[in-house]
Amino acid sequence: MTDKNATALANSSYSAANSRKYALAFTIAVLAGILNGWMSTRPGLEAARFLSEVFIRLFKFVSVPLIGVTICLTIADLGTSQSGKILWQRTLFYTLTTTLAAASVAAVLYYVLTPENISLASGIADPGVADKKSYLEYFVSVVPDNPLTPLTDGRVLSILIIAIAVGMAIRRISDPAQKDILKRFLGGAQSVIFTIVRWIIAVLPLGIFGFVSLCVYEFCKGVSTEGIGTYFSVVVGSNLIQGLVILPLFLLLHRINPLRHFVGMFQALAVAFFSKSSAGTLPVTISCAENKLHLNPRVTRFALPICTTINMNGCAAFILTTVVYLMQNNGTVITPGVLVVWVLIATVAAIGNAGVPMGCYLLSASLLASMDVPIVILGIILPVYAVLDMLETSLNVFSDSCVAAMVDRTAGKELAEDGEQIPENL
Repeated sequence: MTDKNATALANSSYSAANSRKYALAFTIAVLAGILNGWMSTRPGLEAARFLSEVFIRLFKFVSVPLIGVTICLTIADLGTSQSGKILWQRTLFYTLTTTLAAASVAAVLYYVLTPENISLASGIADPGVADKKSYLEYFVSVVPDNPLTPLTDGRVLSILIIAIAVGMAIRRISDPAQKDILKRFLGGAQSVIFTIVRWIIAVLPLGIFGFVSLCVYEFCKGVSTEGIGTYFSVVVGSNLIQGLVILPLFLLLHRINPLRHFVGMFQALAVAFFSKSSAGTLPVTISCAENKLHLNPRVTRFALPICTTINMNGCAAFILTTVVYLMQNNGTVITPGVLVVWVLIATVAAIGNAGVPMGCYLLSASLLASMDVPIVILGIILPVYAVLDMLETSLNVFSDSCVAAMVDRTAGKELAEDGEQIPENL
């Protein structure tokens, strides 16, 4: 055996050993979190809340620059190559089709189950929206009015717009030297961010302990679903059908093993479930896609940040079900035609939603308020939304990874022929 082969084998064994140790630490963190949440001691919950808040802040810290730098650098590197156009076209195509499918599944399930109206008790406070902002105004607010506010406020969609604009502007620079300097700067910034991401992932079991503890504690307190059981079934059922049937069918059509894909993404799905933020989970999503599924980094670092912003399968199902249900409670007759219209609206709304905790809930409230539909029932839905939000976020992240895998499979030949250097994996 040559020295080179021996070194490669040693590195492989070291990596496998590290993976086993990390899996053990991950499992221990989950079990310890379950026990801590069930016992509900004050010191234990305070520690869990501290760890959860720290890791959420860390995820937000790396996610905002990760989205901006990665999208900007990817677009700047695309040039006018055929592979660059294919990345754009196929990412948008699969994003639209999977989100449309999710909204359609929710519409069909709603029509079949037909949730009954709720008889409201007196004294329920309307959680409402302080100012009734129309959906058009929501889109206007996404357009950045200065380059710093989106960064300080974590406005993911605004950052995406800035990154796309800067990336396209770099492509238009005529001086090759200036263009190369900017791309090298962005590449260096990306390497720094990915290094920090590796550090965060190394201590992620501590964050999982905190997330699991608080989740189990909330479940132990009890979640009331009386009067909205069928509504709850529609949202949960449509998410499960999308995640366990529709998306695996998409993968099978592209000759991708759904079970292997799910296992490879399990770490990211767990983080998404407990953190309830697809944007915050992005660093882990990219890591799993590249290191576990071995997807092309050119695909993952372009498709996943975009999908995190616009590919919201779980949100589409929630928006359609919630808005239609409240309209029904307000006296609107829900016909198949109404459901078809809301499939389209929910798809567009989900694409415009931010990947942050309770993003779908607040967006649904804004939509209903803009149509003058009373939103008092959202106060009843709120106690169970924590459960729905966890499931929706996991579905969003799983869908993001499915889109990236399908783009990787269909664009692999063109990317190989393009001959561009692939960046180092996380």
